[in-house]
Amino acid sequence: MKPTLVILAAGMASRYGSMKQIQSFGPDGETIMDYSIYDAIEAGFGKVVFIIREEFAEQFKSIFEPKLAGKIATDYVYQYLEAYTNGYPIPADRAKPWGTAHAVLCCKGKVNEPFAVINADDYYGRDAFHKAHDFLTTICNDNTFALVGYELQKTLSENGSVSRGVCTADADNNLTEINERTKIYREEGEIVFEDENGKTPLPGSSLVSMNYFCFSPAFIDMCENMFTEFLTAKGQELKSEFFIPYAANEFIQSGKGVLKVLPTSAQWFGVTYKEDAPGVQAAISQLVEDKVYPASLWK
Repeated sequence: MKPTLVILAAGMASRYGSMKQIQSFGPDGETIMDYSIYDAIEAGFGKVVFIIREEFAEQFKSIFEPKLAGKIATDYVYQYLEAYTNGYPIPADRAKPWGTAHAVLCCKGKVNEPFAVINADDYYGRDAFHKAHDFLTTICNDNTFALVGYELQKTLSENGSVSRGVCTADADNNLTEINERTKIYREEGEIVFEDENGKTPLPGSSLVSMNYFCFSPAFIDMCENMFTEFLTAKGQELKSEFFIPYAANEFIQSGKGVLKVLPTSAQWFGVTYKEDAPGVQAAISQLVEDKVYPASLWK
């Protein structure tokens, strides 16, 4: 059974105002998502599932269905505020859905095979998709999940600080903890993170999570159980979010299984700041020039 790629795209509409305005970076109008799907097809994934907002479904499908028809199976999941709340009283002022693990929960019944989950607006690189595919088809089970770990030095922005989950793994590449560092940047030739205790150097080779995870379908059921607990604890907070790392950490800490760290040599890039966009465009242009991608992905 071929694995599925799940793309977290429900937040894109709020950033762009309309699905028609998804930012293009490639020479033929390709979005970052297009390159992820192209790499996933090349690596052997059999289906892509887009998690989107239902009000943008028709616009979204009109963009992607013509491109992907005959190349990979597609499906759509709608994330909305009331999904899986089971009558829980939602605060009247709450408009935003409940985060990335809630988005994965919305895939219940649609994703019944091992799957990878990624952000729509991050470029992950071909090597990451091969590593994920190999894991999903040979190792992944209900007690063994994974994340793709990037070298910190390959995930920074030249235009400001970034937040990264810095991973610590044991000798078997099992994740032991993720430390969320919310202010990482380059300064005088080294990489530092800044917190209330001041500045601390971080090795550029440190592995960080860029929200590229690999799960069996059992993770979706686990999210359903955890989401009930999350709502009880934090459901009345207007900005509380049920994130994938929170659920993955709970999986590890409760002894249910292990989360492997799959190191990749790939260069990550994305638009953390609007000033990053020209750099992303230049990076894709270089990949096209180097014949990593064709000038027109889908023709």
